[in-house]
Amino acid sequence: MIHFDHVTFCYPEATQPVLRDVDLRIQEGELCLVVGPTGSGKTTLLQLVDGLAPHFTGGLLQGTVTVAGRDTRENPPRALADLVGIVAQDPVAGFVTDTVEEELVYGMEQLATPAAVMRKRLEEVIDLLGLGPLRGRALARLSAGEQQRVALGAVMTNHPRVLLLDEPTSALDPPAAEEVLAAITRLVDDIGLTVLLAEHRLERVAQYADSTIQVGLDGSVSHGPTRDQLGGSLLAPPVVELGALLGWSPIPLSVRDARRRAAPLRRRLQEVRPTQAPIPPREVLLCAREVQVQYGNVTALAAVDLALHAGEVVVLMGRNGAGKSSLLWALQGSGHRSAGSVSIRLPAGVTAPRKADRRKTRADGLTEVDPAALRPERARRHVALVPQNPSDLLYLDTVRAECADSDRLADSTPGTTAAIVQTLAPGVALSQHPRDLSEGQRLALVLAIQLAAAPGILLLDEPTRGLDYEAKRRLAGLISAHAASGGTVLLSSHDVEFAARIADRVVVLADGEVIVDGPAVDVLTSSPSFSPQVAKVLRPLRLLTVDAVRRAMTERE
Repeated sequence: MIHFDHVTFCYPEATQPVLRDVDLRIQEGELCLVVGPTGSGKTTLLQLVDGLAPHFTGGLLQGTVTVAGRDTRENPPRALADLVGIVAQDPVAGFVTDTVEEELVYGMEQLATPAAVMRKRLEEVIDLLGLGPLRGRALARLSAGEQQRVALGAVMTNHPRVLLLDEPTSALDPPAAEEVLAAITRLVDDIGLTVLLAEHRLERVAQYADSTIQVGLDGSVSHGPTRDQLGGSLLAPPVVELGALLGWSPIPLSVRDARRRAAPLRRRLQEVRPTQAPIPPREVLLCAREVQVQYGNVTALAAVDLALHAGEVVVLMGRNGAGKSSLLWALQGSGHRSAGSVSIRLPAGVTAPRKADRRKTRADGLTEVDPAALRPERARRHVALVPQNPSDLLYLDTVRAECADSDRLADSTPGTTAAIVQTLAPGVALSQHPRDLSEGQRLALVLAIQLAAAPGILLLDEPTRGLDYEAKRRLAGLISAHAASGGTVLLSSHDVEFAARIADRVVVLADGEVIVDGPAVDVLTSSPSFSPQVAKVLRPLRLLTVDAVRRAMTERE
C-alpha cells in the first residue's frame, strides 16, 4: 500500500536531510507505529505519504513515495484526498468551519459525496467516536481532547484507505484514548484500513501495532515487528522496561501479557508496602477558595478549593472537559473567574499593588495578592502558565529572537532561556522559525521562556504533548528541581506515566468539581482509569514505576 524507495528529504535552507535513504513497505491493512525522539522527522515521514512534503512544505525529495500505486511527487494532497486522510498534531489548525457537524461533513462536500451517503457516514462516525453530545457545539468551545476527536472524525467520514495520525491521543484522557484506539483497530481489522500512527505515549498503542518504524535523529529509519523494534530501545513503554529488567522473553507489549508473567514478582515483593513519607507543614504559596468559572450556561468550575505548597508537585487529572484548563487559567489570573478568590504569597521585599481589596499583609509580614491584580510582565515572575497550545505565546520569527526577548523581559542573564531550551530539547537551532519546530520543541521553547523569569508558582497544561520518553525525563528533572528550590508546580495531564514519575499529590476533577485530592501513590494505584502500567501489572502492590520496582527488588536482596 505504501512504498518508500530510497527516499531522502531535506527542507529548504537545511544543511542536513531530515530523512536519509528510507526504504520500506507498509502492507494494506497494517497498523504501523512511528516512533522516534522529539524532532527526529516522524511528522515529515507522514507528510511525505500524503504529499504535504514537499508540495506544501517545500524541500528536496529524492527517491519515490507511492501510495496504492500513486506517486506523491506527481499527485499533490488534493489529488490524494480520496485515498489518504491525515490528522495533524494541532487539529485546530486544520478546522475550516465553526461547528462540529459542519466540520464532519466538510470533507465529504469537497469530494461531492451524495447526500444520502453523507448522512449515513456522518451518523456512523458520530457513533464510532462518541461525538453525539458535541455535534451541535462550536469548535472553539471544545476542550483540546474533544477537538482532537472531531478532527479524527472529519477525516474518517471520507472513508480513506490510508489514515495518517500524528499524536492522535496526546490530548485525550485515558478512557477517551482507549475508545479512539479501539475504533481505529476495528477499522483496521474489519475493512483493511492502513494506518501510520506517530505517537510518543507508546504505553497506549504498542500492543496494537503490527509493525514499528523507528526514526533516528540522524535521519536513519528502521522498520520491523514491534517487539523487535522496542525491545532494548530507549523509546519503550514501562511494560517493555519491566520485561527487560526481569529478563522476560519474549518482551511483553501489553499489561495483560505482563501481568500473566508477573505472579512470581508479586509474591516476591508482597511484603513491600511503599508509602510516601509524611510531608512536614510547608508554606502555602497559592490558595484558591470556592473558585467558579461560568461560560454562559456552562459551568466549567463549581466552587473549587485548592492549596499549593512550597516544594510540592501536584498533578491535575480528569476527563476531557472536566475543567482542568479553566482552573489553571483562573489561578494564573488572566483567565475568567466568575466567583471565588485566589491569592499568592509574594516573596519578602516584594510589594503588591495598592488595591486594598486584592492584597493583604499577613502576621509574618509577608504579602498576599490576587494574581489578577498584577501587571502581566510582573505576574509571570510569580506565577507562570504554559498553555496547551504553546504557539499562542510565540510571536517572533526565530528561536533566537524569542529567547533574547524572554531574557530581556525577565531581567535574566543573556543566554538563560536558550540554555533551558537546549536542556529540554537538545539540537534546536536558534535560527529556526518557531512554526518550523515540532510540537515538543515548541513546548520546550515556551517552557524555557516561562522558567527564565524564575516564577515561584509554575502552572503547566498538558506539558508532555509531543515529548519522547527522554525529553520527559529531562522535564521531570526541571520540575523536581523547581520544587526542590522552594517553588510549587501544578500541572494538568492525561499522561499517567509522567504523573506516576513526578507527582507528590494528585487532584482529580469531574464536572468542574474536585472529587479526589490525595497522595499520588494512593490515587494512582486505586484508579482503574488513571493507573500507570506498572501499577496495573503488580496490583495490589503499591508500586508506580519501573524505578520503584528496581528499588523494591534491591531492598529484598
